[in-house]
Amino acid sequence: MDEPVLVTGATGTLGRPVVDRLLADGAAVRAMSRRPRRGSDDRPYEWAVCDLASGVGLDAAVRGVGTIVHCATNARNDVATTRRLIEAARRAGTPHLVYISIVGVDRVPFPYYDSKLAAERLVEASGLPWTILRTTQFHDLVATMTLVQRRLPVTLVPAGLRFQPVGVTEVAGRLAELAQGAPSGRVPDMGGPEVREARDLAASTLRAAGRRRRLVPVRLPGKAFRAFREGGILAPDRAVGTVTFEEYLEGRAKAGRL
Repeated sequence: MDEPVLVTGATGTLGRPVVDRLLADGAAVRAMSRRPRRGSDDRPYEWAVCDLASGVGLDAAVRGVGTIVHCATNARNDVATTRRLIEAARRAGTPHLVYISIVGVDRVPFPYYDSKLAAERLVEASGLPWTILRTTQFHDLVATMTLVQRRLPVTLVPAGLRFQPVGVTEVAGRLAELAQGAPSGRVPDMGGPEVREARDLAASTLRAAGRRRRLVPVRLPGKAFRAFREGGILAPDRAVGTVTFEEYLEGRAKAGRL
């Protein structure tokens, strides 16, 4: 690929490993971030400073790219920023737009999921060549649900919920593969290797962190959490990830991040 791949949200949880994987594959990369490039960063990619919320720097960021991997996300304005990105991409030509979404956005009436589904519809109707990948929750998110409660005397757990956590580096690898291939429309979902009870995942996180807390189940009300409990965020037939939650926790503990 002669034209660079633009990665939005390139310094985020998903964007960073996507950039790493593309560079490892020998692809030309343009990393997009709201912040300037650090002086110590000498990796072989271009850097584009852009604020998707305002559009400042966006036309320059998309100019000349062949593919855009849209990893930047914001629960409050995902639809607006995706629309702004699409409009800039149209002005720049017809780059392949790769969009990352979430399993269950069409089954769970949750505000953030509603915005992701609306953004999917924008991508599909954009007139650009496009690819959409939906995945289950990242390991990081599932662990954080427990770790953010470290100052509480107990750990609250959503009763009846199950998750299928997937490794962010595996998702990044799949996105890099899709970015370097032909536009494919909606591709098969990507889920982690195991469907697990939220209580079980919380207990594993506490053990890995060396903490002892009583787990207190909390039944959350509303249509959204009923859909969660019914498995709306799961893809058991697409358990293609290989990194287990315990393997993720072990790696995080070795890095001193628990």
